[in-house]
Amino acid sequence: MIRLLSLAFVLVATWIFLRSSNSFSTKTLRLPRWMETKKTKCGLSKPCPSNYFAFKICSGAANVVGPSMCFENQIIMSPVKNNIGRGLNIALVNGTTGQVLRKDSFDMYSGDANLLVKFLKEIPRDTLVLVASYDDPGTKMNEDLRYLFSSLGSSYVKQLGFRDSWVFLGARDLKNKSPFEQFLKSNPETNKYDGWPELLELEGCVPRKVF
Repeated sequence: MIRLLSLAFVLVATWIFLRSSNSFSTKTLRLPRWMETKKTKCGLSKPCPSNYFAFKICSGAANVVGPSMCFENQIIMSPVKNNIGRGLNIALVNGTTGQVLRKDSFDMYSGDANLLVKFLKEIPRDTLVLVASYDDPGTKMNEDLRYLFSSLGSSYVKQLGFRDSWVFLGARDLKNKSPFEQFLKSNPETNKYDGWPELLELEGCVPRKVF
């Protein structure tokens, strides 16, 4: 009697499973949360809090691979977009909305430094400034430019010279030095590439300007 009841139970359970399996979909499968790979903006190592912008800036590698900039998961400047150049590559972003206002490159080896001076002086209030070096960012760097970049929060622009690597995020009307900056001096004894230091990568979360 017990065997018959057990057999009946197995048959009923099998029938229920087969009937419910018709509505079963692989979409219902879910990995444990700790196993899920979460994509972050600009490929950051961790997501940014609310009211923060995600960014990543990479300098150029020697005079071969150009720099790149990502802001809120949008590639602003890169070799693929073909909108970079030798010297300093700069993008301006609205500090409240995150809208890209302007982007340009300035030849710091044989270009006109006055063009960059004019560009920096016309930066609107409450604007984020993203900077990436490529090839040579320092030959045309004069005292006016060093002062203007210092007023944006740079700590290293006063040292910037021939073929140095530099990445920086500052802001107009910044009262203190920016925490978002990396600098590497070109040194024949330590350069990773022939004549150039290694590329730099800067990423982080910058607070949104709230009025």
